[in-house]
Amino acid sequence: MVYSGSTMQFKDIKNQRVLINKLTEIIDSGRVSHAQLFLGETRSGSLALAVAYMQYLSCSNRQHYRPVAPEQWCDDYGNAIDLRADSCGSCPSCRKFMELVHSDLHLVFPNITTTPKGSENPSAEDFQAEFRDFMTKYGQYGTLEQWYYELDVENKQGMIREKDAANVVRYVTMRPYEAEYKMIVIWCPETMNSRAANELLKSIEEPYGKTLIILVTENTERILPTIMSRVQLVRVPSLSLADMFPADFAPLFVDWMRMLFKLNMARLAAWTDSVSKMGRERQKQFLAYSLEALRCCFLLNVTPGAIQPDGDFGDAKFNQSFYTVVTGNNISLMNDAINHTLRAIERNATPGLAFMALSFKMSSYILKK
Repeated sequence: MVYSGSTMQFKDIKNQRVLINKLTEIIDSGRVSHAQLFLGETRSGSLALAVAYMQYLSCSNRQHYRPVAPEQWCDDYGNAIDLRADSCGSCPSCRKFMELVHSDLHLVFPNITTTPKGSENPSAEDFQAEFRDFMTKYGQYGTLEQWYYELDVENKQGMIREKDAANVVRYVTMRPYEAEYKMIVIWCPETMNSRAANELLKSIEEPYGKTLIILVTENTERILPTIMSRVQLVRVPSLSLADMFPADFAPLFVDWMRMLFKLNMARLAAWTDSVSKMGRERQKQFLAYSLEALRCCFLLNVTPGAIQPDGDFGDAKFNQSFYTVVTGNNISLMNDAINHTLRAIERNATPGLAFMALSFKMSSYILKK
């Protein structure tokens, strides 16, 4: 996965072309549901798909590449051959979407009770600049944990509150400024408190004309059943690590983890030297890969017997044993250490020293299982 700014046309989203072709066909046929729920992991593109969907809906010069007939979208195995259509990326609407500043696009997401400016009773509106920076940094693939890390919330939990829901109600009553639709993305609606959820329900039950609300979530269990019954469900298929990152990251990660068990200094110094020569963007990608790899290992550990396609690192022995050392005792510590190093690399820290310091921490955490 390459984090390359907030620009997000469908062509920028990896390995979801079958779903994308269905979405563009729905828009082209005029069958846009006013309330939809994209269910899938953010790292699989659920948030990116929602924004790209709205960008395509608003584009004044949609590009069509392939025949419209659905039977011509895929090969004999059901794999998408190519995109049937995409936004142009150059009209005034697309340019504003690429910067996430379109006047008819509203972003609602978990936020905290303290803003950088010290506002009282804040809402997502007070964190728009920070959220745009977050989406730009992670290419719209950032997780909720990474958003909290960027906010530096420490042990606080973000939430979507009544004021956020009231803002949604206000958005939908307004006329569109420049697009055909008023468009609202609600990311992580499972973090809404009950009063906010009931307030939002009114906008979904009694929609105003030309309104599109897309809820993006990984977990529907905490969303009101009455909301679930009134949205059109769009399932976003999960992606494996192999789909998201360069193929050489898996053996690099395996070698690193094995060194950390015995902390072989000679091998670790050579490994750190090779990583320091990769370039900062690839170093950041590798750290992002490491976060995802550890997440997959933790899920394998806490859900034994579950099918986890991400758990294949191309090394049978490693696959069978390493995940057992990623537990509730060390997963948060390792995530924090990697995120700290990621931030240090972004701030031009010396890569060799940063990765060596990270390795010492990771070694101690692994032994802490």
